[in-house]
Amino acid sequence: MKQSNFLNTLKPGLLTLTLGGVVVGMTEFMMMGVLPDVATSLSISIPSAGHLISIYALGVVIGAPLMTALTGKYPPRLVLMSMMGMFALFNTLFALSPSYPLLLVSRLFAGLPHGAFFGMGAVAASRMAAPGREARAVSMMFAGLTIANIAGVPLGTWMSHAIGWRYAFGAIAVIAVIAALSIRRWMPDLAPAPDAGFGKSIKVFKQIDIWLIIGISSIGTGGLFAWISYIAPLMTNVAGFSSGSISSIMIVAGLGMAFGNFVGGRLADRFSPLKTTGSLLLAMIGALIIVSFTSYYKVPAIGMTFITGAIAFAVIAPMQMLMINAAKGAEMLASSALQASANMGNALGAYLGGLPIAAGFGYTSPEYVGAGLALTGFILCMVLAQQRKSPAPLSHPEGKVKAHSPLKETSYENSVS
Repeated sequence: MKQSNFLNTLKPGLLTLTLGGVVVGMTEFMMMGVLPDVATSLSISIPSAGHLISIYALGVVIGAPLMTALTGKYPPRLVLMSMMGMFALFNTLFALSPSYPLLLVSRLFAGLPHGAFFGMGAVAASRMAAPGREARAVSMMFAGLTIANIAGVPLGTWMSHAIGWRYAFGAIAVIAVIAALSIRRWMPDLAPAPDAGFGKSIKVFKQIDIWLIIGISSIGTGGLFAWISYIAPLMTNVAGFSSGSISSIMIVAGLGMAFGNFVGGRLADRFSPLKTTGSLLLAMIGALIIVSFTSYYKVPAIGMTFITGAIAFAVIAPMQMLMINAAKGAEMLASSALQASANMGNALGAYLGGLPIAAGFGYTSPEYVGAGLALTGFILCMVLAQQRKSPAPLSHPEGKVKAHSPLKETSYENSVS
């Protein structure tokens, strides 16, 4: 009974992280749904508006290690409150900025707390959980991303069409303030997590497998963002949907992402994270090519929106396992780095996906760019698999050199079996 009451008192603290995840997800993904509205209001092209997606991702890449280094020694509640405050501030500035350059600056700074919020939040969630339930607690935070895509982004897209995109981003700022206040009210006052220090933790990046995983994340996930960054013009200009239908289409994409997030975790538990990641990247290649052919027809276009969203988010859990297993002793920094690398994929996919559109190849052309990025990620999975098989010489106690693979000892496959 005592433990049950204890868990009940912790539940609101975990839900505050879920709400924070909603804020982060809406800040990141809403731009995809309102891209045509932003382009029209600013009198710029769709690819130029797409740079507002890329610049946010750049902010995440810069902010993940920077914010982790600056905030790691402070209590989680204070850090997470401050990060929600940053989301509130810079979404407000974005909503009020009168010019394109100021919008770019606002989006850049809005991205700074993204990776560190999930890195610190994952540590806090695991510490609030009962023994043996740490992964479930962490999943509650990442559930905020799927809630954002199912409800928050479609609602914001509808608001953008109805009263203007600036009000939609103003609404995110309001939710961020509510999230900050809820963290202050309901999250336990946890002490700063014991840590080896940023200087020692960063040494994990001397490992070649860490960089291969970053490459898989930053390039392979670019396939998702080459597709979803331009989903609004794809559905209106190619499939023939009205602009008012985009919010409903984003709900379909969000449902697919939620389903994929659930399935991906189960696949990573049953099979090795590396095999699962590689298989899902292959599936992404096929899905994107199919999207390019079926987007001329409404029903198949909707079906592929669900399927592509599911495949894209199914890869999150396996890649998280890859990074965590490879970065023992530096989990917080590694978690932040994974968010940064995923947003490098965001920036890469959005930027490269816009190039063929600007060149006049149409709104189905980003799918081929995305397929190429996913293929590159799959190739890196094969390189990582080979790296795991390659023996590394270590000194034997008798002075002999013994063939041994440190990655094999860590065993990505065995860690989830």
